[in-house]
Amino acid sequence: MPAMPGHRPRQLLEVDLSTLPVAPPDDPVARLLARGRPQLRPILRALHEAAADRHVVGLVAKIGGRLPWAAMQELRLGVQAFAASGKPTVAWAESIGDGTGDMTAYVLATAFDEIWLQPGGGVGVLGVGVETTFLRGALDRLGIEPQLDQRHEFKNAADRVMRHELTEAHRVALDRIAESIYSDAVARIAAGRGLDPTRVRELVDAGPRTAAEALEAGLVDSLGYRDEVYAAVRRRVGPDAELLFADRWRPRHAPSLPRPRAGHVALVAVHGEIVTGRSHRGPRGRQAGSDTVGAALRAAAADRHVRAVVVHVDSPGGSAVASETIWREVCRLRDTGRPVVVSMGRVAASGGYYVACPADVVVALPSTLTGSIGVFGGKAVVSDLLERVGLTTGTVSRGERALMYSARRGFTDDERERLGASLDAIYDDFVAKVAQGRHRPVAEIAEIARGRVWTGSDARDVGLVDELGGLRDAVRIARSRAGLPDDAPVRPALHVPLAARLGRPRNSEDPRAVAGTTGLAGLTGLVGTDGGMDGRAALDVVAAALGLPTSAVLRMPSVRLR
Repeated sequence: MPAMPGHRPRQLLEVDLSTLPVAPPDDPVARLLARGRPQLRPILRALHEAAADRHVVGLVAKIGGRLPWAAMQELRLGVQAFAASGKPTVAWAESIGDGTGDMTAYVLATAFDEIWLQPGGGVGVLGVGVETTFLRGALDRLGIEPQLDQRHEFKNAADRVMRHELTEAHRVALDRIAESIYSDAVARIAAGRGLDPTRVRELVDAGPRTAAEALEAGLVDSLGYRDEVYAAVRRRVGPDAELLFADRWRPRHAPSLPRPRAGHVALVAVHGEIVTGRSHRGPRGRQAGSDTVGAALRAAAADRHVRAVVVHVDSPGGSAVASETIWREVCRLRDTGRPVVVSMGRVAASGGYYVACPADVVVALPSTLTGSIGVFGGKAVVSDLLERVGLTTGTVSRGERALMYSARRGFTDDERERLGASLDAIYDDFVAKVAQGRHRPVAEIAEIARGRVWTGSDARDVGLVDELGGLRDAVRIARSRAGLPDDAPVRPALHVPLAARLGRPRNSEDPRAVAGTTGLAGLTGLVGTDGGMDGRAALDVVAAALGLPTSAVLRMPSVRLR
């Protein structure tokens, strides 16, 4: 029944968390294409704020699909915030972890006060597994020889292409990651379902379970179909409650006189692989360009209304040079005296940690993969591959090491020694910068560096992270440190309207100089003067596709969590 004019109806929020909601895209075209899909940021806002709305009477959510661990933990914090109001929160699923054994959906479900499962479904919560793929066997068959050096034994991104199996250091690091994430999951399930952690581990080890078995074990509260779930919720909140998607909820503000512009928190994003130049989407996905990120940090420093800055890092690292460029701008911003708080997403490792370490406060989610303080570099030698397909090479050079990084021949002993010296210098500088940013002796950082990846929980224990939490926690800390009210706005540090992007920038300080990016940015530099693809650039593309470096790289290994 429609509400009377001027009367706001009671609202029952619903949200589909069986798939990951869309994160806010970076460019206008991507935002246009994402319209109509559930949006992550409005959903999180509703979860954290809507419970205070007297017209909102409860929350019902569909769960069951695989979610990234960090995204799940961010959403779970929101569900807990809503549930703290005492209003009903109900999760329902057709099946949980069906055929995958993934735990994330069930860990999310345990934040709700009631869990329903379809009678024909099941609970396939089987634990945490970590998988990594080694490329060396395939490279050998192709005739590609990786000639890499790494600093140090835990810098396992290089192991993926140099070796056929786990080294002892690689195994130790992955084993600890799995245990850290699994222990956190067990603890949250135990707290949410009122079970002993030992009992939770027993239930996981004995899975998967049918719906009836899950009900008997206390993993779910009721069995039923969607219509029965919604009928049960309405019996709790009242039959007249109007359904509303959570990302459509908006807070209602009482009319007030315009206030003079007060201070706000600026938000800067470092999302994707860190590269030189502008941010863009390339063959490897999102790329965080040092020019774009640096301009955003400078804009925040120049804006007198910015009282604090939150830097959201979701990056596995990338170019050592680009990482240092961003690091410098973070330091300059911090030196203005305004609080700088880093919020880590799914991953903030290697170069991602490099740009984060100067911050006043570093906040990570329990499953964030971070640290990886190390470097590797070298090249992929394709001379055997070229020979197999009948290609030969003629060379002319001036300079003793002119062809040092040529992919058509291996390093000489002298060149390999020089590469090692360069990597040593980058690694020592990285460790020193972390020690400076964390206010710790270099010797202490050296012990926990060596390229090792840590979870957010473990990183807090070893002093690389200050607090556990999500983006909203980082914003709360920034507001508090800046003396801002709890409702102080959060705005992008750099915003250029679409119409303004069409104009030509006046100079390098003009935001338009870095705002206009296109999906073709990743292909720049590949075309030679004769209109064909440059040979070195083509080899770089092949190397990048295989995860092989073309310069000194601050990047963490690719890890698949199941």
